[in-house]
Amino acid sequence: MGTDARSPRILAVSWGRMEIEGVGTGKDFKLYPGGGRPWDWTETGTQHQPGIQPADVEELLAAGATTVVLSRGMELRMQVTPETLALLEERGVTVHVLATEEAVTVYNDLVDTTPVAGLFHSTC
Repeated sequence: MGTDARSPRILAVSWGRMEIEGVGTGKDFKLYPGGGRPWDWTETGTQHQPGIQPADVEELLAAGATTVVLSRGMELRMQVTPETLALLEERGVTVHVLATEEAVTVYNDLVDTTPVAGLFHSTC
């Protein structure tokens, strides 16, 4: 991984809105070393229950992330499936599962030093 593959910093977060360095503004995002994009849950059929699935994190791992931050939303309504946590553990990835605002802080603290990726949900 080249040094230019830093993950984009989250510039602002509020209910239903995130602003991402070099990516733009939107509601939910997938961020990873070298870039990011809006997170469209319908791609994998993700819902609050059962939550973030292995298919949701595959792209993050493919981008070279060694640490993954999973945001559970502002009100912690987003769940994470046991299979997702098992996959990350199996791959030797450090994982942080946090409320969105805390997840943003942890993620931003890592972007300059670690190949970090994250899934961010900016509402409930």
